[in-house]
Amino acid sequence: MHTPRIAAVVVTYNRLPLLRRCLAALAACRAACPGAALDLWVIDNASTDGTGAAMAAWADPGLVYRSTGRNLGGAGGFAWGLRAAAARGYDFYWLMDDDTLPEPGALAALLAADRALGGGYGWLSSRALTPEGADQPMNRQRATPYRDIPGYDAPHIPSVMASFVSLFLPGAVVRAFGLPVAEFFIWSDDWEYTRRISRARPCYTVPASRVVHAMQRATPCNIALDTPDRWERYRYFYRNDVVLYRREGLRGWLWLLAKDAWHSLQVLLRPGPRKGYRLGIIWGGFAAGVRFRPALPALDPQETP
Repeated sequence: MHTPRIAAVVVTYNRLPLLRRCLAALAACRAACPGAALDLWVIDNASTDGTGAAMAAWADPGLVYRSTGRNLGGAGGFAWGLRAAAARGYDFYWLMDDDTLPEPGALAALLAADRALGGGYGWLSSRALTPEGADQPMNRQRATPYRDIPGYDAPHIPSVMASFVSLFLPGAVVRAFGLPVAEFFIWSDDWEYTRRISRARPCYTVPASRVVHAMQRATPCNIALDTPDRWERYRYFYRNDVVLYRREGLRGWLWLLAKDAWHSLQVLLRPGPRKGYRLGIIWGGFAAGVRFRPALPALDPQETP
């Protein structure tokens, strides 16, 4: 019987305490799934908090530590890490942020879904929970590009977009569809990648696979609701969403305009400083997105076995 080889690709940046918890949770998944060979790929975006030294001392023969040499953002980290892991020709790739804590049975549930579906899918996504056990609203999968899935009451729920908080990909899918867009840097890279795949293949949420997303803040992606220290990064959000939704045609453009207009109205109506500056980020990001034409990175056949 074939033992599936799986690479868990974890992108980290200056969050060593969370990374330690993530790796411990992944080790528990490995112990609960003895029929699979799970390697832990830590992709470090040039952390300065001692992550490299900690990983050098980490007692796990399945750990593969790689530093990108500079901060590539989440998008660049996943593209870099997935390319590096793909060179070893794994059967599956399991993507997650460093604040993802899989429950012990999370991997076994994904592999069970793979068998039940006969491999006929593009990706599988886990159910993400808050540390308190509620569903994590930031990681709700989408049934359409505009609407969340209604619930988690079926074994395999058709989905078109999902986050990189526990995304499970067959190796053949990675070879066919390539890598996330590193130029996104942060935000919407996961939705772009999963939507790229779901346009061509059925994809599913697997509620039996559960992870805790121990994110530091769970605010919606909306500059009207976020704190000033995070405003500047919204240039990526409003730019990248244009790339994602313009592929949906006229409806996608209308959705973009409605979303950005709503965020602008909230900036104007809610108390808070620098309203003009924030409006400039929204519509400057939109304009930048209209001009932004990133290439979809493919895997060179020579990079994979």
